[in-house]
Amino acid sequence: MKPVFNPEEESRDLGFGSLLSQRQGLRLLNRDGSFNVERRETRWFERLFSYRGLVSMTWPQFFVLILAGYFVINFSFAGFYLLCGPAALNGNSGLSAFARAFFFSVDTFSTIGFGNIVPVGLPANLLVTAEAITGLLSFAVATGLIFARFSRPHMEIAFSRNSVVAPYRGISGWMFRIVNKRDSQLIEVAAKISLSRFETYDGVRTRKFHNLRLEREKVSFFPLAWTVVHPIDENSPLYGWDQRQLIESQAEFFILLTAIDETFSETVHSRSSYVATEVAWNARFAPVYIDDGKQVPRMDWERFHGVERL
Repeated sequence: MKPVFNPEEESRDLGFGSLLSQRQGLRLLNRDGSFNVERRETRWFERLFSYRGLVSMTWPQFFVLILAGYFVINFSFAGFYLLCGPAALNGNSGLSAFARAFFFSVDTFSTIGFGNIVPVGLPANLLVTAEAITGLLSFAVATGLIFARFSRPHMEIAFSRNSVVAPYRGISGWMFRIVNKRDSQLIEVAAKISLSRFETYDGVRTRKFHNLRLEREKVSFFPLAWTVVHPIDENSPLYGWDQRQLIESQAEFFILLTAIDETFSETVHSRSSYVATEVAWNARFAPVYIDDGKQVPRMDWERFHGVERL
């Protein structure tokens, strides 16, 4: 079926650019919300030590990086103390020269105290001054990063593995299911869906973007699972389409969720997408709540992704 051109549904560029939008056989947005674009202008250490990289890496990676930096700094200053000569550090600790310089650096860096080892001479004392300032700044930066990681609001939404086209109020509807995986409560949750697909006008095949009207674009509270529904009526860009046409047009549904995190009182967001092969036709979601006679409803996670064929 040849799509009918509608000026109100004119092509909307979501920010992918004309070059990327016209690439066929390419998924623009991955299921985890990351964009299917590889950026090469930044080097690995710039990405690693950027603020975004430091607050978004996993906790094991973060602590390994902090520990590595701690030893690198102390090994470096230990080497500088050795370069000042054997008389730069006065005191008998029963350790080798490098070990004595290293643990003296640890004491200075952490402002613990020298013990029975003292710096002698101007070069050694200048190094002590430089290392004391380095230690204060390093601990301040590490403390700030740890606080930023703990206080960073993060929206963790579980999307159903597939979306479905199911009967809906006498017609059909495209729908998917989401649930909040974190204990923090979300309020004012809003959904925005865009459909991307290749369409042919005057013999030219080009990618078009359509905003999909939803049954309900926002919910004030989100304690349970939410099934987001787009009614497929005569005003829908999916009207009259079937699964084969959707696959041939390389359709992709872009999802953007925004909400307010009640704990941090800040706006958070999550994104994902479904391609045409991840749409189950003539199906519906399995009931996700278990009625066991209790007053409090209980959700069965094993049914969350369940799809029942009609």
